[in-house]
Amino acid sequence: MSENTTDQDDDEDDLEQSSADDWAAALEEQHDVETQADQPADDVQPLTPEDFTGTHVSGSTSVNLDMVLDVPVTISMEIGRTKIPIRNLLQLNQGSVVELDRLAGEPLNVLVNGTLIAHGEVVVVNEKFGIRLTDVISPSERIRKLR
Repeated sequence: MSENTTDQDDDEDDLEQSSADDWAAALEEQHDVETQADQPADDVQPLTPEDFTGTHVSGSTSVNLDMVLDVPVTISMEIGRTKIPIRNLLQLNQGSVVELDRLAGEPLNVLVNGTLIAHGEVVVVNEKFGIRLTDVISPSERIRKLR
């Protein structure tokens, strides 16, 4: 019986040693991966402003939009805004009227990802609401507002 106990202890020691070796190997591998992540890969180059420009036949430089044409954006129309205290907000119920900062008939703001790009008026197209753009903000003005 003492031989069986000794064999069992040896098996448990071997299992513990194997488990400790596995942990050490896993930690070593994790350290290697983290070290590689901190260093830039040789075949990956950072983008520069020149990557977004192209040269036309005429020699003028323009923005190359092909890289961003499929990026989805959120477009929303804003008829107005207001600020009210939370007390009044909690008192709102069906039938309540909230006064906005715009006059009736004023154009709506057209926002893309929260940035004003145009003004427009509401229209109905095939029984759905739409917006007819009446004034589009120039690209240079939009960029100026971003800064």
